[in-house]
Amino acid sequence: MGLSKMHGSQSHDHGHGHGAAHANNERRVGLAALLTGSFMLAEVAGGIVAGSLALLADAGHMLTDFAALALAWFGFRLSRRPADWKRTYGFDRFQVLVAFANGLTLFAIAAWIVFEGITRLMTTPEVSGGIMVVIAVLGLVVNVAAFMLLQGADPENLNVRGAAIHVLGDLLGSVAALVAGAVILLTDWTPIDPLLSLVVAAIIVRSGWRVVVDAGHILLEGAPQELDTRAIGPDLIANVEGVEGVHHVHVWSITQSRRMVTLHALICDTEDSDRMVRGIKARLNERFGLDHATIEIERGACADAAAEGR
Repeated sequence: MGLSKMHGSQSHDHGHGHGAAHANNERRVGLAALLTGSFMLAEVAGGIVAGSLALLADAGHMLTDFAALALAWFGFRLSRRPADWKRTYGFDRFQVLVAFANGLTLFAIAAWIVFEGITRLMTTPEVSGGIMVVIAVLGLVVNVAAFMLLQGADPENLNVRGAAIHVLGDLLGSVAALVAGAVILLTDWTPIDPLLSLVVAAIIVRSGWRVVVDAGHILLEGAPQELDTRAIGPDLIANVEGVEGVHHVHVWSITQSRRMVTLHALICDTEDSDRMVRGIKARLNERFGLDHATIEIERGACADAAAEGR
């Protein structure tokens, strides 16, 4: 029995292959954080002066967005650190942890907006539509700029997706504040302000849920969503000559783009172990896109069978 090792060249190639995209993600998230933070104080002041929940809700969301974007930037920064003897996979998964945390904060933001919206519907305070429109237009410009920055990053990266949803929530909040301000200016109907805030809260929850689910799946070591692990064994038996059986298949992700697999392969007595390992790895990469594989070659009984029987 032989155990193939995950080659150092794979980790090295991975770092070079994703280095440019990683740097682009980090730079764009950092610039989006600066834009969001620079406008936040102006929106807080405008919301207080105008008495607008839509503006204050958007400003509160923008505050957490600034923190979320800063944390996302830090996640990219930290993940550049190399692996060590304590963290043999490095710090890549910190990005996923940040995305999960950012998704959870979206729920808290939405809950606060709903609470304040219901309170405002019952009290109907005075709202200045003119100030709302001015601040909302400025906020919309800033949020569109930040959102466009993030559109140039990797859309499949969970950290980028989490950051983009925060910014999208801000963008929608600015649109809601703009519409509410226009309605109040034209009709003096102030309930439109909290009503539109409730709509924004619902959109935030819906968008954040997907990020939380995807990030949670990776943190729980789940197999990639698009990959059916049940198909790996039959495929290797059918397409790699000399493979007689496959078991103990485990597939998981460090990040959504860095996937790993380990498995036991039962081979014919006459087959060369090294050649079989190369053939199995090539097939896993070609058919399933799995380029980080550890293969345990077996002839006869599985070495783990005795331990499993106890």
